[in-house]
Amino acid sequence: MSIIKLIVGLGNPGKEYENTRHNVGFWLVDELAKTHKQHFKSESKFLAEVCKINILGHPVWLLKPQTFMNRSGQSIHKLASFYKIHPQEIVVVHDDLDLSPGIVKFKKEGGHGGHNGLRDTVNQLQTKQFNRLRIGIGHPGDRNQVSNFVLHPPAKKEHLLIEDSINNALDVIDLIVSGEHAATMNKLHSKN
Repeated sequence: MSIIKLIVGLGNPGKEYENTRHNVGFWLVDELAKTHKQHFKSESKFLAEVCKINILGHPVWLLKPQTFMNRSGQSIHKLASFYKIHPQEIVVVHDDLDLSPGIVKFKKEGGHGGHNGLRDTVNQLQTKQFNRLRIGIGHPGDRNQVSNFVLHPPAKKEHLLIEDSINNALDVIDLIVSGEHAATMNKLHSKN
């Protein structure tokens, strides 16, 4: 059972991407920082914006890679190496096409499922053994539309459902950080 030391929100930097589906990982870590009355600061050596919070007496880094999605792993690897954080002590928060808006799932390790941010993270960390918090954004129904879909904001109804799922995830963040992953999954998945 590993205590979580790093929570990474995946997304793309820049105003034009701020409200897009691909940035729901940023939305969650922004909310977490706000809850803990902390602010992100730009940290060029990690190619990211970083913030440090305290959960149940444990220091936890929050990371928003500023490398664009398909190079997110570089940023994660740099911070994890610098602070000697093991993959099992990392949670990557990302958008998931296979889950409907409003659904959030916790997963211990696994493949990248075609997600470029996860693909680069697996390549950079050279392992799949990091945790994921999967936030459902739905699927456009046609795989040729995926790129366009993730880079656009969700409809208002979907946006509210995604916010609900982020709030549900934040409700179990103490369990996640404590390494109580079975309890996390039971509580989270029973809400879906």
